[in-house]
Amino acid sequence: MTKRSDDVLSALGLGETQSGLFAGTWRADARGGELVSIDPSTGAPIARVVQASAEDCDEAVAQAARAFEAWRRVPAPVRGELVRKIGEALRAKKTALGALIALEVGKIRAEAEGEVQEMIDVADFAVGLSRQLYGKSMHSERPSHRMLEQWHPLGVVGVITAFNFPAAVWAWNALIGAVCGDAIVWKPSEEAPLTAIAITRIVDDVVRASGHPPIFALACGGRDVGARLANDRRVPLVSATGSCAMGRIVGETTARRFGRSLLELGGNNAVIVMDDADLDVATRAILFAAVGTAGQRCTSTRRLIAHKSIAKELTRRLVDAYARVKIGDPLAEGTLMGPLVNARAVDGMMKALAAARAEGAEVLCGGERVDRAGFYVTPAIVRAPRDLAIAREETFAPILYVFEHDGLDDAIAMNNAVAQGLSSAIITRDLRASERFLSAEGSDCGLAYVNMGTSGAEIGGAFGGEKETGGGRESGSDAWKAYMRRQTVVVSYGGEVALAQGIRFGD
Repeated sequence: MTKRSDDVLSALGLGETQSGLFAGTWRADARGGELVSIDPSTGAPIARVVQASAEDCDEAVAQAARAFEAWRRVPAPVRGELVRKIGEALRAKKTALGALIALEVGKIRAEAEGEVQEMIDVADFAVGLSRQLYGKSMHSERPSHRMLEQWHPLGVVGVITAFNFPAAVWAWNALIGAVCGDAIVWKPSEEAPLTAIAITRIVDDVVRASGHPPIFALACGGRDVGARLANDRRVPLVSATGSCAMGRIVGETTARRFGRSLLELGGNNAVIVMDDADLDVATRAILFAAVGTAGQRCTSTRRLIAHKSIAKELTRRLVDAYARVKIGDPLAEGTLMGPLVNARAVDGMMKALAAARAEGAEVLCGGERVDRAGFYVTPAIVRAPRDLAIAREETFAPILYVFEHDGLDDAIAMNNAVAQGLSSAIITRDLRASERFLSAEGSDCGLAYVNMGTSGAEIGGAFGGEKETGGGRESGSDAWKAYMRRQTVVVSYGGEVALAQGIRFGD
């Protein structure tokens, strides 16, 4: 441990070695082996985590199932009050949690603290939601009958999260699920176990002080733990965030046992820039969306589809802007881009750029390893031929491929011509063009933006995408329905048995 990591861990009550298994209590006897969490800005170890095994995960699920039996009987507004207290506890630790996220996954401080704020915002949203889990009332066709639908807690929800949002995605699922009456078993990324442990400690303190059952479980571990969650019939819903390959396994596994899966998978997001666009707006929007989080957001802009008349000037502006991006220690003041998460990510970026060059693309700037400790690279802009195969894949790194289009129809076709369908944007002054982009014949993505980039979703809207992005929706709007079961109810109060569709049976 370094002095910096020691200070961050101490502020959150963590030490050099942590148990990664919480099943009602912290378990020192976890059997999954030791994992060392690494600071990607230096390559130095932060702390050790004793992981859960697949068998340990079974115990976490069993404990969560027992907690659910009591929790489902708690009135939803009371559940909301617990989540309100959790939000306050997270607010009190915002700075420390933000520092840990920056330390563990390399996000710059502003983005890391913004992620903690997102957890707090989701808590606030969930508190209001706890009094709005509405069903519908319908008129029955039968006399003296009443018909309605209602929503009940679903059960134990398995939550598998990725390194790039090691805190917020848990909150989308866990805090919404909690007000819906569910218990949660969290399997975090192996790149960010300390963040998960710190959050679970904060949350469990609140749960214990409130006298409620331990509905939030944690099983830090490898693929075997994720596979065990996906296979467990006691887990009616598995929410998984990560690669398309991972999501395909989780989706198929849960479907075989008739469970549900909520999948938030890869994105290959494009910004369309029209010939009438404000290029200052375009440059600022694309810069953050492509470079923010070192290109490691599922919503990062990976493709720029610029009208041929402005492509050269816009590219020049972006190259100039990239040259001013301060790369360095994510906790240092003024840093705009930290490191990639690990050496594999750096190698993946280099391989993608080599493949692009082999296909005739031109790297206009960046794309180099930075000669310092840690996993740093320079963000790359690549002028791409239209049929560039590597651009159809999602490389989780700051690579921006620049394509040219001839007009709106051409641009929309290019936007939609990838397997993923998460986020998309258009920059234009033309109302007709923006409305066409937002129409049924426009972007096929789950998120569509006008005069902004592809990153930075607000919690109030349902987040998710189509096609190989998985189709799941989390966070706001009516995404809460995924965490509950619907029941249609008919009550007869007239004293006679009446059948629907006018059927008469016997006398």
